[in-house]
Amino acid sequence: MNRIVRLAFPVALVITTSLLVACSQKEEVSKEETAALIAPVAKVELAGSAPAGAAAPGGKVDVKHVFDTVCSACHTTGAAGAPKMGDKTAWGPRIAQGKEALYHSALNGKNAMPAKGGNPALSDADVKAVVDYLVAQAK
Repeated sequence: MNRIVRLAFPVALVITTSLLVACSQKEEVSKEETAALIAPVAKVELAGSAPAGAAAPGGKVDVKHVFDTVCSACHTTGAAGAPKMGDKTAWGPRIAQGKEALYHSALNGKNAMPAKGGNPALSDADVKAVVDYLVAQAK
């Protein structure tokens, strides 16, 4: 029994060291790979709820619904460096660049944010309406 313990300790030490070395090696991940990794993999809708981008009564997009279903995961938590809704300090420099720059980022993606927040079904007008909504919250 004592002999087994003496052999097991060096083996465990070698295995643990190997795992630590393997885990500590950094692998560079591109922005595109990061965006793909954090993109939504599923969508949950309650029966009777309108899909993201659906028109509200009167034909206008339901901006709050789009924000809640597509954008809020990052823009309420600050995930992946997203500016939080209503954070004037974070939004100030972005707003100063002009709405066209904000529209461009939202439509085409920026850093970890995928184009149209990861929902290609949204129209450009829907995305722009949500950008306007976010900007209004930060003023």
